[in-house]
Amino acid sequence: MTMNAQEKLVDWIDAHFDEQVAFLQEVIRIPTDTPPGNNAPHADAVASMVEALGWRAEKHAVPAQAVRDYGMESITNLIVRRPYAAGGPTIALNAHGDVVPPGDGWVHPPYGAVVEDGFIYGRAAAVSKSDFSTYIFAVRALEALGVPLKGGLELHFTYDEEFGGLLGPGWLLEKKLTKPDFVIAAGFSYNIVTAHNACLQLEVTVHGKSGHGAMPETGHDALQAATRILNAIYGQLPELKKIKSNVAGIDSPTMLVGRIDGGTNTNVVPGKVVLKMDRRMIPEEDPVAVEAQVRALIEDAVRDEPGIRVEIRRLLLSHALRPLPGSDKLVASLQKNGRQVIGEEITAQGTPLYADARLYGEHGIPAVLYGAGPRTVPESNAKKADERLALEDLRKATKVVALTLLDFLAV
Repeated sequence: MTMNAQEKLVDWIDAHFDEQVAFLQEVIRIPTDTPPGNNAPHADAVASMVEALGWRAEKHAVPAQAVRDYGMESITNLIVRRPYAAGGPTIALNAHGDVVPPGDGWVHPPYGAVVEDGFIYGRAAAVSKSDFSTYIFAVRALEALGVPLKGGLELHFTYDEEFGGLLGPGWLLEKKLTKPDFVIAAGFSYNIVTAHNACLQLEVTVHGKSGHGAMPETGHDALQAATRILNAIYGQLPELKKIKSNVAGIDSPTMLVGRIDGGTNTNVVPGKVVLKMDRRMIPEEDPVAVEAQVRALIEDAVRDEPGIRVEIRRLLLSHALRPLPGSDKLVASLQKNGRQVIGEEITAQGTPLYADARLYGEHGIPAVLYGAGPRTVPESNAKKADERLALEDLRKATKVVALTLLDFLAV
């Protein structure tokens, strides 16, 4: 591989950057709020956009009943395969198109994809529709070089990250529709994520018995029982703080209740309360053991409460992403190219977040997270109003990814 090839690659990205930004605007403007999760229309639009570039996008629609049972409306995952000469690895590039709903407080329209003062604004501008364009234009730049390539590339555009990924990358892998040798999944420009936390989410339904507010003794107060559960959960936090991870970038486990629903009226003893809780696990913890501990904590909190029954339903159990043999090669190449493009050392560490990249890891495929974005999640306003991406970070990440693909696939 010559320096000339690297220069041509970088120059191609610069020359086509306006086209790349316009492509990203189109991807952002189609809503994919999850919930409700009606995401097939976005996949159809992206497939058409990809086909306009001369590529073929395979559409893999998840059966409607499975999607409905899961709590979403429609999922079509896309695979774009770019095979080259034999003898090299297959690298998959994965970004997800589903997003949390915009919420309130936006100055810029959440689906406007407005470009202003060097930033593009919109839901998923940073996480992770940005990397639809990062990865597509990195691959286009690589192929435009006209140099011999070996191995292959796959673009995986999936639509289930916010619900855990089981009907996104998980479904593609379970159905044996793909088995790449390496994966680069959506991330940020100044940091390579090599590990992330596991996540357990439970729905806890506390059943009591309604009663008249003037005669509360005629009922069994589900909210009073739920309060005991809340106290037990939050009483554990000091103990969790004592548990420390050895992975840089990851600190301690966390636990919170993110949603509470219950009661029928102001003057009625609550007969039912539903809590939704989230327990993040560091990579060193055993998810099965943690789930058993949390369930026991909840059940013990109300064991002696008369007339109270607790139902615990698992919403999500996602495993941690851990470095696998081969991920160090990805990291080394991304860091080398990061130094060249960005002019500084790109860190490689863990994150307390979780992502569906872990599903590749569960199938033994080394995966890291790297793509377009700022230094930290708060800077991007991800999952908040006025989510945004600096266009220069998009340009830099595209160059770093393209140079890394060249490292792996050049003959």
